[in-house]
Amino acid sequence: MERIKTVEQWRDTLQQSKDKACLVLKFSMTCFSSISALKELKALETNLPKYLVIVQKERDVSNIIENDLKVKHESPQLLILKDGKGVWQATHYKIKQSLLSEAISMYVK
Repeated sequence: MERIKTVEQWRDTLQQSKDKACLVLKFSMTCFSSISALKELKALETNLPKYLVIVQKERDVSNIIENDLKVKHESPQLLILKDGKGVWQATHYKIKQSLLSEAISMYVK
């Protein structure tokens, strides 16, 4: 899993999603549901690239994601990016392997 630390890295990730879908987790270091979400994402078997944004350290990136995707910020928040946009998202304890697998099947063809 690769960390997105800069706005430039975020823009590159969003651009690359036009060629290959990816998963982005917005993670809070002080939130128990974030720890659960990270475990679920790490355990998920997928060929899609996985990215992590730590909201306390990369607040500017988190804000740009919210603005670029027009999706309200929450943490934890898992996004599926495809074709340069967010096509699916889940928050808190809805970030489960089974739901992620279903969403990938539906939104990433």
